[in-house]
Parts: sequence; structure tokens; C-alpha cells
Amino acid sequence: MRMRRPSRRAVLAAGAAAAVAATFTLPPLLSASAATTHASHTSSPHLASTSSRLLASNKLILKSAKQVDLHNGTVRLPLHRGTAYGKTVWYVLTESSDVGLAADLDLNYAAKLSNLGVSCRRCVQTVTQTSDPKLKFGEATVHFRAAPDFSPARVLVPGPTTLPAKRMQPGAVGRPGYSPFIRLKGSPVVYNAPIVATGNGPFDVVHHRNTADRVLAVHPAAKAGPGQFTQATVDLLVVRGFDAGQPILYISTESSDPLAAVLERSTYVPLLNKASFLGGDDALGSGRERIFPFTNGQTGARNPNAQGLIHLVKDGHATEDASLRNKALLAALAAGGDARNVQGDFPTIRDPRHSLSYSPLWDAQVGEWTPKAVKAGLNRLQTDENQILNLAATRPDLLTGPMGAPYGAAGFIINCPVVAFTAHEPKADLVDLVPKAQG
Repeated sequence: MRMRRPSRRAVLAAGAAAAVAATFTLPPLLSASAATTHASHTSSPHLASTSSRLLASNKLILKSAKQVDLHNGTVRLPLHRGTAYGKTVWYVLTESSDVGLAADLDLNYAAKLSNLGVSCRRCVQTVTQTSDPKLKFGEATVHFRAAPDFSPARVLVPGPTTLPAKRMQPGAVGRPGYSPFIRLKGSPVVYNAPIVATGNGPFDVVHHRNTADRVLAVHPAAKAGPGQFTQATVDLLVVRGFDAGQPILYISTESSDPLAAVLERSTYVPLLNKASFLGGDDALGSGRERIFPFTNGQTGARNPNAQGLIHLVKDGHATEDASLRNKALLAALAAGGDARNVQGDFPTIRDPRHSLSYSPLWDAQVGEWTPKAVKAGLNRLQTDENQILNLAATRPDLLTGPMGAPYGAAGFIINCPVVAFTAHEPKADLVDLVPKAQG
């Protein structure tokens, strides 16, 4: 069982990309007066209720989260200071490959992270840390070898049929050597530590020239009194999806494919495509888990069966920058405008085979409904991994990979740490796998 102590409170691989596209005392963070957070200078049972603005704390999976705001669709996480190239960077911590350290830091436990470097040593960035010898309370500064470049403008211009896109450009790109997965020099433990901002502010949380595209607010650390330690926090736009039939929330921070990075509002890091290993799930040496996007599910704002990448573009304001100013975008996502992807193994599932197999590095298994399925209206909302795998194994006349390819790994990954569930805790898949299905 997963141990947890009480909280302390470009291209894909070229063929795959074409296939998917064709379908479809630390220095203070900022003084309060200088902070620029909310502005910048430079009905289906599966739709989460927003009647209560803040999600109940007992529904949080990532225990370090300070809050989840259901109205704005954000999670507030501690923001940690580091350096890269001798300049300040800011990162969040979401997972650890060690169960004890995960519990100590209120992170998700993900044993599979220890396998990420099996076939790609550079997929885990070795970092160092230093601390002030006079420090009484607080953190050491982590020194990264590389960081993302957040300066590019995120661009998505839909094509005549939405996807493939006429033009697209990721809004953040990992510089050579960057990986969000880090190992402190001298330690075997792997952490998920995505960098989400650079510099000492002010932070652009509207057009994201120095922040990740999901950063909607940065909150400076409060002044610390004697015997106290305070920390900056960041509000990140969540993604709404499903696991074991239940609505869940997660964040998306990196992707190895440029189109996925644009759609996910994440940092493009092609290096991560080499992480162990393509198509790997519950297999020796795998660092990955599965996620199930669809290309051509139903569309339509507030359509309870809407799902997929085309739906995200048409109904989720995917061409626009995300910010707290963009009320229409936030409202559309809250009403079901996300791609509504389905995740595989989840930390709360009763069977340890699935709860302990959780990894934030998701191997995309992209599904495309056939013309027959679309014509018959069978491209309905899917919410459970086993139901999808059974459908792929038994009904290739209804569900295939992109452009009719065999169903399976599409050739790219997404770093998607889980945050919470919004209704009932995912406990077990809705159905058992049929004999021919990939388990």
C-alpha cells in the first residue's frame, strides 16, 4: 500500500507527429508592491461542480498543494528558488521516487521515476545544491544545469478542419540539457521538479514571456518572523480529466512533441521522448504510465460527451493565452472544454499493482474514432482505461490509432503530475480487461 503520513501543511518521432497532426536567506521573490500576478505589463455529472470555490482538502492527492480553486481552475503550489546559468529560476516539486521522502515532502510517490534514465541518462538532470551556513529555517538553493526558455510566443492557428494546425509554436522550449526530472548529485532519488518561471520578476502571467503557459499568478513569500520560514507560491492552471471513471485534476508541465506542448500549454522537451521507454507501461525498466487522448471525439460547449483534441481547440479557447483576465477561457475549461483525457494507474486505486505503478510521465496512447463510429454517434465520452483498452482490442472498426494505425503508443510523452479528484476517489477500473486487451 502507498505510505503517506499526515500532511504538514519540431516534431514527434517524425511519423507519429504527422499522424497525430493529420488527424486532427534567500533573496525575496518580489516585494509585495512590485509583484505582478493577476495582470502583466510586458451539465453533466462528469463536469466538476464550482458551487464551492475551493476543493475540499481531503480530495487532494498532491498534499503539498495549498488549495485548488475550482472557479479559476488553479492549484496553488509551493514555489522553490533555484539557479540555472547563474540566474534565478523557480520550480515546483510534485513527485519523488522514494516513498519516505515523498511522504516527508508531501509529494506524490512514483517509484517508476527511478527507471527514467535506463535508456537515457540525460533524461534525469543531475543538480547540486548550496545553503547559507547561517540558515536557521528554510531551503537550500538547487543549481540546475539547464532551464526552459519561456520567451517564445505560444501560437496555434487551426487549419480548415481544426487539426492539423495551419501554424503552431510552443510557448516554452527546454534548452539543451533541461529535464524536469532531477537527481541531487550523490543521491539515487529522482524528483519531478519542473521549472515554471525565470528571473526575479515582475512575472508576465498574461503572455508568459518569463513564466510557463499555465502560470496564472505568483505570490511572494510573506515576511518571516523569528523561528519562521515562509515560501512563495504559484497558481497553475489545472487540466480536467478522468481516471477509473472519476473526474480528476492534474497539471501539465512538459511534452516531447511540439503540437502536444502547444495544446497542453507545456514546455517542449524532445529529449524526454527517449525516457524509458516507448510503449512501456507495467514492464521491466519502464518509467512511464499511459494516458489516453482522443483526436475526434464529440465537440460542443457543455456537451456531456465532448472529448478530444479537436474539442479542446474548438470549445476550450486553445488558441488564446491563459490568464486570470481571460474569463471566457477559464469558464470554457470549467464547463468541460479540456481535452478530457483519461489517465491510467492512479495513487488511490485499491490494487497496489495500479496505485504503486503511478508515474507522472505519461505515454500517449492516442485514439481516433473511425468514420463508422462517428456516423453512428458512438464517439462518446470515455472515462476508464480498461474500457478504452477493451474497445481497442475488440472493435478496431470503431477505434484505431491516428489515421487508422493500430492502436497503441503514439510516440510522445507528457509530464502530468496528478493533483486531486473532484467527486469520488478513484478506487478501481469500471470493468475488467478482456483476454485480448493490453493490460
